[in-house]
Amino acid sequence: MLLLSVDTSGKQGGISLARCEGESCQILETSPIAGGTFSAQLVPQIAETLSKHGFKAADVNALVAISGPGSFTGLRVGLAAVKGLAEALHIPVVSLSLLELMASSSHQKTLVLALLDAGRNEFYCGEYDVQERRPALVREFLASRETLLEWGASKDFTIIASEESIFSFLQEHRIAVMRVPRPDSAFAAHFGYKKLLAGKTTDVEKLDANYIRRSDAEIFSKPKLQKRPS
Repeated sequence: MLLLSVDTSGKQGGISLARCEGESCQILETSPIAGGTFSAQLVPQIAETLSKHGFKAADVNALVAISGPGSFTGLRVGLAAVKGLAEALHIPVVSLSLLELMASSSHQKTLVLALLDAGRNEFYCGEYDVQERRPALVREFLASRETLLEWGASKDFTIIASEESIFSFLQEHRIAVMRVPRPDSAFAAHFGYKKLLAGKTTDVEKLDANYIRRSDAEIFSKPKLQKRPS
């Protein structure tokens, strides 16, 4: 099976091409893509990577996409490309939360709170139970700095983060935090293949970005005036 993994959720992204058999995947190549160039570089990079290894788009058997949270523009570009390929090739898609991938990479056997910087002094939070083989979602939500500090001092879970800004903030307030690498498209390929084997795919029609909160355009847009009945 040939699997293509796509990540356009952050300031840096990339794609990974993997050959998967049995219960494991071999990464054939991972190609980084700089943030801000996703719309121009993603599709050409996919074509170039496939061609380099002697494949064409029709040879891809499954797709994995990191669906967020993250960059609004980046996620739209990445998921549009994934949807287009899935619909054209009639192949399955596995959609993954970046917070879920972080929880899995922690290798903890407890409740985990994965954190990402959401800007505006807020955090994307993913609470997962990782006592079993795969992380079980408790909830994903947005939290303020004040709420995070309150929980960090009282809740019984392991806090994990990959961004230096979060790590420094929590350490400054004497809250224990475990550093994990930010999962990339290669990690997503391995994790996504396991979900594929378990039958946990996403219908292309329902594939959507996991924003957790609304975009600036939605937040600051003026409500439409309702016409009065004549």
